Amino acid sequence: MNKVLWVSQVLLAGMFLLAGFTKSVQPMAELSENMLWVATTPEWMVRLAGVSEVLGALGVILPATMRIRPGLSPLAAAGLALVMMLAVVFHSVRGEFYALPINFVLMALALFVAYGRHTLVPITAKS
Repeated sequence: MNKVLWVSQVLLAGMFLLAGFTKSVQPMAELSENMLWVATTPEWMVRLAGVSEVLGALGVILPATMRIRPGLSPLAAAGLALVMMLAVVFHSVRGEFYALPINFVLMALALFVAYGRHTLVPITAKS
């Protein structure tokens, strides 16, 4: 189970680092070509989502790998699940149902990591 959780954490971090970094730094005009919702969303909201995703991705990996405050990793995963829940609401209200499958998959993966690292196979701190 530990290996499955590590693979899940790496996948989760990779997806959110890529998506978050793109939303954080790419010009809005270029972003709106690939993400249709960006064209009608305030820039601050897009950037906030991006920064939240990058920080969450780092939080899922760094505390666990460095074994410094490893209890933060499941909290970061829960935070990413919350970001995805908000994305589901955001896209549903706007009728953008094409975006929901990836939101649900990432939310499920984040919830799995949060539960698994908190309950099933917690990582212990350095001694």
